[in-house]
Amino acid sequence: MAVTILYAILVVGLLGALFGIALGCASDTPAGKTDERVGAVERALPGLNCGACGYAGCRAYAEAIVHQNEVLTLCGPGGFDARAAITKITGQEFDPTARKWVTQVHCRGGAGVTSYEFEYQGLKDCNALHLLYGGNMRCKEGCLGLGSCVRVCPVDAIDYDEAGKVWVDKDACTSCGTCVDICPTGVMKWVPYTADYIVACNNTDSGKNVRTYCTVGCIACELCERSSPTGGYVIENNLARIEFRYVGDRSAGAEKCPTKCIVSVGETLQREQAPLESLTASRDEAASAGTETSQSDGSVAIEDRPDRDLNEKS
Repeated sequence: MAVTILYAILVVGLLGALFGIALGCASDTPAGKTDERVGAVERALPGLNCGACGYAGCRAYAEAIVHQNEVLTLCGPGGFDARAAITKITGQEFDPTARKWVTQVHCRGGAGVTSYEFEYQGLKDCNALHLLYGGNMRCKEGCLGLGSCVRVCPVDAIDYDEAGKVWVDKDACTSCGTCVDICPTGVMKWVPYTADYIVACNNTDSGKNVRTYCTVGCIACELCERSSPTGGYVIENNLARIEFRYVGDRSAGAEKCPTKCIVSVGETLQREQAPLESLTASRDEAASAGTETSQSDGSVAIEDRPDRDLNEKS
């Protein structure tokens, strides 16, 4: 019995010594240095923990970069500066000339320019309104204007202007994509940060029908294509869009657009806006009156947002 106990003590002691040596050696292995790099990469990230990269937070993304060689372009909010810093930490390749992408509101419709089908008095949320027949406007592909994108933006880069239109401030935006995800009609679209113009319409209805309910909608007249042959204008599914890989002049196409739905990008976001309640009231009035009044100035601008490193989105 005594021999058995002594043998057990020796075995436990030997195992303890071996584990102790192993732990001591582990602290000096490259794994320890890897942990330091994870911390450095995490500090280079913006720390928003927004999840836009597809990971639970900045720490999880940092671990994936260090341990799994994850690509460096998944963090929109971090942008160029974060990627450049992480490149130095990890030694991964990084193309500084990669294009930046931003979101833009591809619609200038709303009260005063678009016809409404019914008066909505429910929850001030675009998705809630969209559940009712696709919205209260006759156009079912336009901006519903109830501010879901405004509320989810983590950096207040989206707001209303004095006319009640939703705008994106490209310099404040961090390219997280939450506005794209929450928009039920798809009017939030990616464009290059350097975009000079966008077609601010999302309606794929025929031009003949569009004319009956929206004064600022694209009617697929092809004047933009003919006026700016090198500008990258393309008509597809009754809707004009811009192929931004073409760098020709686009201003002539914008000027010739009969509904002025081709708008310049980059104007300053108007921070002086009407309260959401009054904007909704004006829409309700337009709905009950059933009017189709025209907007005096259709040349409204939308902004880009920096830092979405993608090869091509069109």
